[in-house]
Amino acid sequence: MKTTSTLLGLFLVLSFVACKEAPKKEIPSVNTETETVASEYNIPNSWIEKRVEKAHIKLDSTEAGKVLWSAMEAHGGLEQWFANGYFSFHFNYEPLSGKGVRDSYQTIDTWSNKARHHSMTDPSNSYGWDGEEAWVVAKDSTSFTYDTQFWALTPLYFSGQPFVLDGQGVNLELLPEQEFNGEMQNVIKATYDAGVGSAPDDYYILYINAKTNLVDAFKYIVSYPEYFPNGGHAPEKLTVTQGRTTVDGIVLATGFKTYWSAPKEKDGMGEYITKITVDDISFAPTVEDNFFSAPEGAEILNK
Repeated sequence: MKTTSTLLGLFLVLSFVACKEAPKKEIPSVNTETETVASEYNIPNSWIEKRVEKAHIKLDSTEAGKVLWSAMEAHGGLEQWFANGYFSFHFNYEPLSGKGVRDSYQTIDTWSNKARHHSMTDPSNSYGWDGEEAWVVAKDSTSFTYDTQFWALTPLYFSGQPFVLDGQGVNLELLPEQEFNGEMQNVIKATYDAGVGSAPDDYYILYINAKTNLVDAFKYIVSYPEYFPNGGHAPEKLTVTQGRTTVDGIVLATGFKTYWSAPKEKDGMGEYITKITVDDISFAPTVEDNFFSAPEGAEILNK
């Protein structure tokens, strides 16, 4: 795991970014002489080993779980994923319609799924999830034209595959092997127990390359109750990995293309609807105290 003064400086700048301005798609400049971060998360190796062992025992008990574990290993390993610490990346979600663009730089606590985002157009606008409260700091109603509470952890379920399926309340099913983009794929479906997360009716269907064990694509639905108060969900989508990079031992996608799912079309790909780019990816073991907590003056969204 690599920790550089640049990474530490980046986290410090983000924590004070409400007082700064930056041009679009740029992270504010780093002053490497700024005092070091105040605290560490201090997760012991024994904790990581215990969680990984528990996940391995669970996954090794089913054929679907074995496929998922093999994918985790191919992507760098669940132990490395947790040991690397805080996961930061720029995630730019661009619907081809031009509506609903979601462009933010975010830091994720991979151990307990907390998040903090900063707008790339104006980093003084931010939002996050501290494990209990969803919060937002915005200049006006145009700062974020989407549901920030829902979106706080959503990018993790793109960029964090397959590791995000290790937890309790996740149910796996092995589906028939199929060909996708000229390669045979092991296919698993992940569903959730009632009450797990903000949208327990969501599901993911992962296409895991039978030769490389890397995640080539995944299908999913959105059933977030705020969007569908009377039940139901959006039509199924298919997201395809576009390029990969390795950061601190973890193999991650550098982008995605999302299509409407169309089972009768070649490879099940219907209309191309969203381009996603992922860059400025890093891991670091430290952030400041209360990094994910609502800052002074923030609006609490889930009162």
